[in-house]
Amino acid sequence: MEFIPYGRQNITEQDIDAVVNVLKSDYLTQGPKVPEFENAIKEHCNVEYALAMNSATSALHVACLALDVGKDDIVWTTPITFVASANCALYCGATVDFVDIDPKTYNLSIQALREKLQAAKIESKLPKVVIPVHLCGQPCDMESIYALSKEYGFSIIEDASHAIGGNYKNEPIGSCQYSDITIFSFHPVKIITTAEGGVATTNGKYLAQKMDLLRSHGITRDSELMTHEPDGPWYYQQVDLGYNYRMTEMQAALGASQIKRLPSITKSRHEIANRYDVKLASLSVTVPFQIEKSYSGLHLYVIRLKLGDIKATHLEVFNALRAANIGVNLHYIPVHLQPYYQKHFNFQMGDFPQAEQYYKEAISLPLYPDLTEEQQDYIVETLEGVLKND
Repeated sequence: MEFIPYGRQNITEQDIDAVVNVLKSDYLTQGPKVPEFENAIKEHCNVEYALAMNSATSALHVACLALDVGKDDIVWTTPITFVASANCALYCGATVDFVDIDPKTYNLSIQALREKLQAAKIESKLPKVVIPVHLCGQPCDMESIYALSKEYGFSIIEDASHAIGGNYKNEPIGSCQYSDITIFSFHPVKIITTAEGGVATTNGKYLAQKMDLLRSHGITRDSELMTHEPDGPWYYQQVDLGYNYRMTEMQAALGASQIKRLPSITKSRHEIANRYDVKLASLSVTVPFQIEKSYSGLHLYVIRLKLGDIKATHLEVFNALRAANIGVNLHYIPVHLQPYYQKHFNFQMGDFPQAEQYYKEAISLPLYPDLTEEQQDYIVETLEGVLKND
């Protein structure tokens, strides 16, 4: 069997044509394709504003800045995420802390959040922003997080890097019904791709205006944002300290083409996941738990090994699958165990036990629309052989 990656982009001739047409056009950057892609995101998410950027990391950074995160502020997120969900706050000079995960959903635990908020209030160390992460595409309990935000006064950035195409309580993820800002990622292994890229959505005019400035050097040509009337039609002003986080026209064209297939892509991912659920039912693994009244974007399919029921170790199972040309992965190493975070914030093993236990058991199986039934059967059969090997 040829190598089977854990994720892979799905590119059609229409996608290729869309990118080639841009290459033949007058604009490779700052042209009509970025607004076209942003409008498609707004329509899909039923949200007022969408701002495309060169990565989800950039979008997380400017989202924190738009919410005035800075020195002496505290930002909380989950330890089971990619490091960007926490790093974005550090870029702003803030301090980062974590909230342990729910053992069933692997998302931020509402009980742990509530208890941590109660303790933080007593110590006057409440977070300015909380960043819940929709791990694997499964929505967090946003209604409960939103209710706690009103009680304790923090803002919310949804890290939905895994979750475009999903919904929560009959609203598309990205609608910002229970958050200030939502962030999507369009890395090649994600649900749809712009090669690299990200988008921030919001219903707040000020937040959109702020993020728009920050993604492009803090420069505006909008006379309403200037300190005085323009000197002429050439005039612009730098009114803030921004960055070059813009998305290119080629990336936006690819995204605008891909998003047209978003429903069929998520449908395919669900069909593959449902097939995994059935075929893995008799094995010593825990398959992903799906919350009722929500629809996952299903970026990842993570199993947890029942290590007490098998002789092989986590590492032995992982290595055996890799040796069989199955590109399994592990999402993620708990952020608080990364050397940088241990050195600068004194985190240590034992701080977030649910996240650490998850890390000891989790394996991401291949999941992408072009995964064939033959490949999926091979993955399951190989896993079964490894688990039952005496």
